[in-house]
Amino acid sequence: MKRDLMEKALEVLDQKLDDAHHAGVNLLIGGGGAFALAYRIPIQTADIDGILFRSRIPLSELDPLVKETGKVLNISPDWLNPYFGTFLHSLPPDYSTRLKVVFRGKALTVHALGMTDLLIMKCFAGREKDLPHAKVLIRKGADTAFAHAHIEKLIEKKIPSAPKALEFLLDAEEQVGG
Repeated sequence: MKRDLMEKALEVLDQKLDDAHHAGVNLLIGGGGAFALAYRIPIQTADIDGILFRSRIPLSELDPLVKETGKVLNISPDWLNPYFGTFLHSLPPDYSTRLKVVFRGKALTVHALGMTDLLIMKCFAGREKDLPHAKVLIRKGADTAFAHAHIEKLIEKKIPSAPKALEFLLDAEEQVGG
């Protein structure tokens, strides 16, 4: 999905939420959607990684509207993918203080993770395809010292994936040259 299609999908979903008399719906996005919408970093992605955030609407009411939006735009019915929520445990407790609003409609507001928090999540995902993304975030100014300190705290707490995340971050920094 390119940025303009992501924006259109959010507009259509917002209208569907408004038509269904839902208000105050918030999404938290990460991954390629956050890269494109918040930081204008073009990235190849099939969907927007997003979850409900500080909202009263149950997922069971949101999901049909997401699928209807997919039909309207002739895109995947799963264009809004909650999978990234499995990595939220890796974020610092204050991540919400660094969110960036990327869409505000009548019923829907979309918040993107901050660059440093995106970097931390990329480190925990740790896939080969995440390395170029991490390097872009570092070049764009993600706070690597903060990311190091946070990951080291998670290592001290014996979070199993934290040592690999730190190794991933060090590798990305080395490849960027810093």
